[in-house]
Amino acid sequence: MSTYLADAAEDLTVEGTSATFTYRRIGPGGVPLVLLNRVRGTLDWWDPEFLDHLAAAHDVIVFDNVGTGYTTGTPRDSVEGMADGTVEFIEALGLPQVDLLGWTLGGTVAQHLARTRPDLVRKLVVAAANPGGTVPGAPAPDPRVRATMTKPEVTGDDLVFLFFPGTDTGRAAGYEHLARVATRLATGRPDVSEAAAMGQIAAIQKDAAIPFEQVRADLESIRQPVLYATGIQDAMIPALASYTAVQHLTDATLVAYSDAGHAFLFQHAKDFAAQVTAFLAD
Repeated sequence: MSTYLADAAEDLTVEGTSATFTYRRIGPGGVPLVLLNRVRGTLDWWDPEFLDHLAAAHDVIVFDNVGTGYTTGTPRDSVEGMADGTVEFIEALGLPQVDLLGWTLGGTVAQHLARTRPDLVRKLVVAAANPGGTVPGAPAPDPRVRATMTKPEVTGDDLVFLFFPGTDTGRAAGYEHLARVATRLATGRPDVSEAAAMGQIAAIQKDAAIPFEQVRADLESIRQPVLYATGIQDAMIPALASYTAVQHLTDATLVAYSDAGHAFLFQHAKDFAAQVTAFLAD
């Protein structure tokens, strides 16, 4: 039987202007920490160990964006559209200001939101995300990564390949993560539709086409404190992307995990949650 508080959190709903949002909320209160998810991710895919560590000190909110997973509506196919959906959700809850933690595509969306709605975002955590465009000097992407990402059905083995290093330790961490999320997934709840998944991949492609000069200007316009974090062995988004991003942010801290990849936040759940807690502290 699961012992994670996150696994016991009830599904809640709130009406927005374009969708009925489903979300879960755990933690003691304070400035809410809203988490923005990855491609093909739903509420059920957040690692409960990581959520429990975060919720020891924060009011943690996870949700499905418009047209994704449990949430109704038409899926968005751009970073801007997903940011608008996030704002719609936050305003539907009546929250005047939040902290954001975005993982991978969610991190890109969170950066856009921090820039376009600075009144709504107090602090920003960006995990394994691209700042936008094509980072100068970044290695060419592994064609196996895109081929795996765009499969109609991505298996557990595929996720371990995408998110964890190809070492014995990395693969073991990957399958431990899958075991932790299995409690929620076993309930047979909604997955991400193919239309939503393709919309998310389209959003990544559009974002990658932005000239890096514009990306640099966008980063320089973000005034909130930012914690950027990466896994050095990330097969999907090179660590260079995070290193480059912090050079153009006004107030940024960079954390890197040498033995981890795209899902470093689950491989090092306790340590990264502690990093986040220290960063968000007043």
